[in-house]
Amino acid sequence: MLNRFVLKELEQEISQPEIDILLGPRQVGKTTLLKTLEEWVCKKGYRTSFYDLEQPQVTAEFNRSDAEIVEKIKNSGDVVFIDEFQYIAHASKILKAVYDSGAKVKLFCSGSSSLEIHKHLKESLAGRRMLFQIYPLEYAEMTIHFHEFPLGQYLIYGGMPGLTHASSEARKQKILTELLSAYILKDVKSLVKEENIRAFNHLLYLLAQNQGSLLSVHALADEVKMSSKGVNRYLDILEQTFTCFRIYSFSNNLGNELKKSCKAYLYDLGIRNAILRDFSGVQGRSDKGVLHETFVFLKLQSLMKPNREIKFWRTKEGDEVDFILLENRKPIPIEVKSHLPHLKIPGGMRRFLLRYPQVKKAFVVNESQTGVLEYEGCEIRFLTFENFGEEKVEL
Repeated sequence: MLNRFVLKELEQEISQPEIDILLGPRQVGKTTLLKTLEEWVCKKGYRTSFYDLEQPQVTAEFNRSDAEIVEKIKNSGDVVFIDEFQYIAHASKILKAVYDSGAKVKLFCSGSSSLEIHKHLKESLAGRRMLFQIYPLEYAEMTIHFHEFPLGQYLIYGGMPGLTHASSEARKQKILTELLSAYILKDVKSLVKEENIRAFNHLLYLLAQNQGSLLSVHALADEVKMSSKGVNRYLDILEQTFTCFRIYSFSNNLGNELKKSCKAYLYDLGIRNAILRDFSGVQGRSDKGVLHETFVFLKLQSLMKPNREIKFWRTKEGDEVDFILLENRKPIPIEVKSHLPHLKIPGGMRRFLLRYPQVKKAFVVNESQTGVLEYEGCEIRFLTFENFGEEKVEL
């Protein structure tokens, strides 16, 4: 079993009344997390039940009236696990009824099809559930499992848990290609008109190719021969199935700052490379900087809290900082540099700090340099990608 960092948080939830819901794309390890948690719970002496609703015989058990399902869950043990809960008809009403009944049963649920899930969550679970976003394996989780795991391998193959037992690079590539096909067939096909699957696939390719660049919906629409409205709908589907994340520009309403721009990042480096059909080594790639920038973005995603938000900064003159981490609305600039021969503050960061003198800390993530410099009252820490990828990196 892989040691997932989120497992510690889930273990602490056992005594809390809320329904815990694990959300994430397919094959990121939600089922394994639930089963690992169930093992831990059993060792603590709790009675448990586990329902995997992707199994036809289990789904058949839930083909009853809502009242019967509520009673079934209430009488299934102290802790009940429901995998892919969105397949239950009227799931939100049923879970709400279990919660509101005062029954001493703790519920852990997981789901992948976010369009269905959000409908459930909005209906009646507000105030009764706690959400956990589950991502592919972090680099730090891989290094714990494999000890000295090469960063280059992670940048090419990403963190999908199914790859950890692959015996060769060819098998890793095949697994990633199969995962990509399964996503298109299972999650997207029902949401996109059959005749538009090709346009959707083309859009996915363009997003992978232009990852980290400013996103122009009009340009994408022209390229895939669709309306801007259609492209925006597909981008929403990608976000709602946890496949792609858009981040927006940071602005304090200064005249030359871009205010409505956005960039997009796919949820896993290996999936991106599978879309591009490029598994070549990092050092020889023209998109090496994109791989490094995505690595930093995915780590920032894993560090999100209710008081944090990720943005980027760019001016009309082209000055930019790759990421602005807002914490309690205070900006922390983070610049990504693949090659940095010595400690040097990037020009974009200097200009950002001159515009925002209240900023007291910043980071430059790069391949080799570590140390600290000070500029305009701001402490700028230089970290390697391996440093930044550690479990408890402090930002």
